Amino acid sequence: MTAVTRQSAEASTAWVRCPRCAGLQYGKRLRRSLGVCPDCGHHGRLDAGERIRQLTDQGSFTPLPVRITANDVLRFTDSRRYRDRLDQARARTGLDDAVLAGFGRIGGIELGLAVMDFGFMGGSLGAAVGELITRTAEGCLERRCPLVLVTASGGARMQEGAIALLQMAKVSQALVAMREARLLTVSVVTDPTYGGVAASFATNCDVVVAEQGCRMGFAGPRVIEQTIRQTLPPDFQTAQFLLAHGQVDEMVHRQELRDWLSRLLVAVTGSARPSTGAGTDPGIADPAALAEAGPWDIVRAARDPQRPTTLDYLRWVFDSFVELHGDRLHADCPAIVAGLANLNGSPVAVIGHQKGHTTKELVARRFGMPAPEGYRKALRVMRLAARLGLPIISFIDTPGAYPGPDAEEGGQSVAIAENILAMFELPTPVVTVVTGEGGSGGALALAVADRVLMFEHSTYSVISPEGCSAILWGDSGSAPDAAEALRITARDLLELGLIDGVIPEKQPVAEPLTMADDLHAALTAALAGLAGRDGAELMRERRRRFRRFGLTAVEVTPAEPIAVDRP
Repeated sequence: MTAVTRQSAEASTAWVRCPRCAGLQYGKRLRRSLGVCPDCGHHGRLDAGERIRQLTDQGSFTPLPVRITANDVLRFTDSRRYRDRLDQARARTGLDDAVLAGFGRIGGIELGLAVMDFGFMGGSLGAAVGELITRTAEGCLERRCPLVLVTASGGARMQEGAIALLQMAKVSQALVAMREARLLTVSVVTDPTYGGVAASFATNCDVVVAEQGCRMGFAGPRVIEQTIRQTLPPDFQTAQFLLAHGQVDEMVHRQELRDWLSRLLVAVTGSARPSTGAGTDPGIADPAALAEAGPWDIVRAARDPQRPTTLDYLRWVFDSFVELHGDRLHADCPAIVAGLANLNGSPVAVIGHQKGHTTKELVARRFGMPAPEGYRKALRVMRLAARLGLPIISFIDTPGAYPGPDAEEGGQSVAIAENILAMFELPTPVVTVVTGEGGSGGALALAVADRVLMFEHSTYSVISPEGCSAILWGDSGSAPDAAEALRITARDLLELGLIDGVIPEKQPVAEPLTMADDLHAALTAALAGLAGRDGAELMRERRRRFRRFGLTAVEVTPAEPIAVDRP
């Protein structure tokens, strides 16, 4: 009996009592629900075979063509010999060790798959597990396909000592090779994932998705409570906790996991449908072709809550969008949306400020004002896009960075500065579109691009008109005068040579679907104009582009030597 054919203990039992709600569930019904309690949603533990059947296309999975088994190199004995524990685990699970690895398909896309089985010595990481996962990654390199790791582990295997410890690094070096080859790696965290697995390949893949109900951490909650003598919160180390604290990209219900992975793979590899063009580029490069309008009227139009948001454009312009959350350090910021999608069937990364249309949405999204974790999330996704060789599209619509004390404590200035610097090092095309407000450094942190476009009724400025009025006029009442003096409209910026084109709008808030169609055409044209350039050329031209800004605003003349007296 192998793990691929072995049913989980829960599903093969006539009646099963849910450990959470204590309700009795018929075994076949529980199996149909993939081990999820129909009453309370508790996600029961699956073995590796059940997991592979859940995720892969029917009949597509083929195990690695080798058997790898652990040896008792240390001759380890506690209450029992390590060799005897291995024999018992093999007999109980039908596995050679705590992972089942091979190749299969999800949604028709080939990938390498390594699934850990907690039933084999607590899914502990030893030499055989490390070797199997590493060989799967090496097979992905040969086949040029993504790698998905499904984790379920208590940590490194103590009976193998430092050999087990170093498997954390062994698997990680294989993931580095995947990065260098621009191949996607995905970690699916299931319950439980702790210790050395959590501190290596469970969290250092490109994308980390947590199955609903899972727990993950370096140290277990009992160890933590005993060490620090404090009671931990009820949701500590749960999937919800991990998502709220920015440590995973998404939390997904088991019944939706296969579809989520399929959409992610399509977002990265591109759709099978033929690429469709967008027709004529609607962008305007001549300022004289734009009608003159009052700057203050444009400010009000740019702030209109009925203007399409980043999420609106993602629905109307792109396919297969998969949102990625969190900065992997501290939190997730609702004011920035980031993820992977398809444009005309080709994969791209999309990042943008998100406001909303209602007061409730605006408050929840902090009026589109990002905290430091928002900028770190954006940069993480941009760097992922660069590793995968995907173009980056950013949408700007923010009054500015969030000015709260917690943002300052979190390093707001550092986060913005890091984004501006790092975007000059991205060896992939970057296109920015100002869709509403472009406020100060909060906007620039997503706008160091090869091409910058603006909608006709949008603004881009060093400061808000109200802020400028308060500082220079002494009160905010002169904001309309400040708006005119700052020259913040798309027409002004095009005339100053600071942007590349303007997407016209027929009225202050144009028909949203018309705006989406024009945006689609403009993005298609901009990316086509950047196609074929290698990374070094893109970075070189991007730096030259920004080097030119401001030259028309200065006068350079030879200077007399300045004598500096020394004490």
